[in-house]
Amino acid sequence: MTTGYVHSIETFGLVDGPGIRFIAFMAGCALRCNFCHNPDTWDKSAGEATTPEELIKRALRYKTYWRDNGGITVSGGEPLLQIDFITEFFKLAKQKNVHTVIDTAGQPFTREEPFISKFDELMKYTDLLLLDIKHIDNDMHTKITGMKNTNILDMAKYLSEIKKPVWIRHVLVPDWSDNDDALHKLHDFIETLDNVERVEVLPYHNLGMSKYEKLGIDYKLKDVRPPDDERIENANKILETAKYKK
Repeated sequence: MTTGYVHSIETFGLVDGPGIRFIAFMAGCALRCNFCHNPDTWDKSAGEATTPEELIKRALRYKTYWRDNGGITVSGGEPLLQIDFITEFFKLAKQKNVHTVIDTAGQPFTREEPFISKFDELMKYTDLLLLDIKHIDNDMHTKITGMKNTNILDMAKYLSEIKKPVWIRHVLVPDWSDNDDALHKLHDFIETLDNVERVEVLPYHNLGMSKYEKLGIDYKLKDVRPPDDERIENANKILETAKYKK
């Protein structure tokens, strides 16, 4: 029996995919983003064990709220670390004609086996991916997250190759990812992809700071303030987010 570890559930999500969504936040993540507002999801052991059957049963209680454009999103943490569970969960969702979304930073991705075959199988039951690109520059990405971005950008390319719809997301952090040169490079990279349905700028906030204190983790951005409206508008202009909105 396949077991997954779920950190928490949101039953009326409005920002992680189209429409009203049931969101399962999966436990476990290898990235250590210095602006992460959910450090409590990093540890897989912090999650509650469940089966795909149990989770779909729980999700379907809210199906009447989803209407035609809502559905289920798996987020995290990093859901691709539990790829076998997500595949079984999404299979059950598609049997009920439910729209499925994965919110991912792409860190586990590789074109090598056994991952790529499992990923291809998961994509059969996935309608949309929300891909969070933390930074286009590899050195800065490593500084921000503790890991390189080469396989993450390769995942974006692979999704374009297989024509799987994506929304690209970018967290705008002053002095870290709010850099005009980097934003232009990110824009140029996105332009090489032909499967992007939306580009979203997510302004940094420090609402998760109290979680770091409770967990005894040093919060590296305690002196960083959220970006002002001018910088948010600038990022949206450079990334041409308006042209994707329908």
